[in-house]
Amino acid sequence: MGTTVSMRAGLAALILATASVLHAAEVKVLASAALKAAYLEMQPEFERSTGHRLVTVWAPTAEMAKRVGSGEAVDLVIMATDRIDELIRSGRIVAGSRVDLARSGVGIALRAGAPRPDLASVDAVKRALLAAKSIAYSTGLSGVYVVELFQRMGIADELKPKLKQVQGVPIGEIVARGEAELGFQQMSELLHVAGIQSTPLPDEIQHTIYFAAGVPAAAREPEAARALARFFTTPDAALAIRKTGLEPD
Repeated sequence: MGTTVSMRAGLAALILATASVLHAAEVKVLASAALKAAYLEMQPEFERSTGHRLVTVWAPTAEMAKRVGSGEAVDLVIMATDRIDELIRSGRIVAGSRVDLARSGVGIALRAGAPRPDLASVDAVKRALLAAKSIAYSTGLSGVYVVELFQRMGIADELKPKLKQVQGVPIGEIVARGEAELGFQQMSELLHVAGIQSTPLPDEIQHTIYFAAGVPAAAREPEAARALARFFTTPDAALAIRKTGLEPD
């Protein structure tokens, strides 16, 4: 209750400043699942305060970039910052609309109650990977990174028979169901999955992914989209972002 009251107070200035130019709108959003928990926590207050309604599709960054690049009518996109910048350079996202939101590290998941191997060092992670019977990773940015990581570790060929790339299902759920012994995904996507235990990669091999929002050139509700992006930078929004395993930018 206290958080909601504080969030309302923090948004008052924003709402008053934008009320004269905004109308109640249906805002179409493409967003990374890395921010899903924080986004869903903040969505009701944004909708209540502004009168807008959010229609959100969760998708990997590569898919979002393809859809925005094709000119799909989307009002706001939340994805990896480097892809936002690429789309700004190509004219598909409006220059000056980028709003930096959060950053996330990559983690390893194991089934709850399973023996927890030593994962505190690069060598320990390497040993755990070689000993595991099955390993799951996503089609998103964390998956791209861990495939490169396995190559750098020199164990890609040994791991290949037991690797499982998963699309459309959280890696934590795959691990919780026993369909993979180890799983890799962003920590913000692992923390809230029941039935698993998770830990960040060691600092030496950690990979931080940065996320930003941007308004596509094809947006039909650009002002409402900008208001949503600004909403995610308020102090109270930062609390929700931190609580869900991310760090605000």
